[in-house]
Amino acid sequence: MLANYHSHTVRCNHASGTEREYIEQAIKQGFKILGFSDHVPQPYPTDYVSHIRMQISEIENYTSTLVKLREEYKDDIQILIGYEAEYFPKYFDKMLKHIRQFPLDYIIQGQHFIPDEIEGFYAGAMTEDEQHLIDYAALTIEGMQTGYFSYLAHPDLINYVGDDDVFQMHMRPVIQTAIDMNIPLEVNMLGFATGRNYPCDRFYSMASQMGAKFVIGCDAHAPLSITQPENIPGFTDFLQKHNITYGDNVIELRPV
Repeated sequence: MLANYHSHTVRCNHASGTEREYIEQAIKQGFKILGFSDHVPQPYPTDYVSHIRMQISEIENYTSTLVKLREEYKDDIQILIGYEAEYFPKYFDKMLKHIRQFPLDYIIQGQHFIPDEIEGFYAGAMTEDEQHLIDYAALTIEGMQTGYFSYLAHPDLINYVGDDDVFQMHMRPVIQTAIDMNIPLEVNMLGFATGRNYPCDRFYSMASQMGAKFVIGCDAHAPLSITQPENIPGFTDFLQKHNITYGDNVIELRPV
């Protein structure tokens, strides 16, 4: 695997390590492309402070730090500047306007909240509510259809614990939209390594059978998480089980 596009920084308030440590680890692990995609700052009302993402005021430092490191390490590895961004219709256009003012290579879609962080529910919380599943699928599809996202991170983050047939009925259109728009679906190494509800068999068996494209994402919140798939016990077995191949893991990035 030569590329990883899913890496965070301490600005998100739940990661550790310096950018340099991430880069040095990536080089050690044989990567040729390292993308930083920290949780995007959202233009929330001033009376709401998110503790799981950087603030808008931190964008300049985030990008300037990576620009300097990109130049310093240009002979060893390609550094890309991006964000992991939710599609929140209420804030999306304003968010794009903010981040476009600074160096930017790509964004990946990671729907953590529906319809947004302030007014909605966390998709990773266990639920038997079919409406939550319906809403997650609908918003995820709407986000992909903007055409801005280079891939869909942890597409099965929604922690629906109800009937498999219901899950597959509502998630099938998510997969089909990704196929129609040539958007890779991420197989998330962090989720697998930490025993989360994703990546899950019932999603990836269906996605593989439907002919989706895949990308592997380290989702690194610490430098040592920048690693190769074979270093995560059982992960390559999961990929083989679902006939998932990824090659060099290099994807085409969409302009923002």
